[in-house]
Amino acid sequence: PSCCLLQFLSYLGACDRLLKQGYEEGQVEEAMEMFQYSEKKATEFLRLLAQFNDMGFQQNEIKEVLLLCENQREKALEELVMK
Repeated sequence: PSCCLLQFLSYLGACDRLLKQGYEEGQVEEAMEMFQYSEKKATEFLRLLAQFNDMGFQQNEIKEVLLLCENQREKALEELVMK
């Protein structure tokens, strides 16, 4: 039980840090689940999602491409431009 508790507290801490960076709660939770609770990968995903969103790309397309490209910015941008 203590192992699960530590994982949960770690998850909450990661979510809290991401929320403090200004990301929306739903997006934070979704990103954490998509990347098996890896704060590093979720952070990069959210950063790129916001960046590509600002460029005018559709959010659902961005999510799909970032997952396929494993958060590789240049590769993802290339895919988005080609769509």
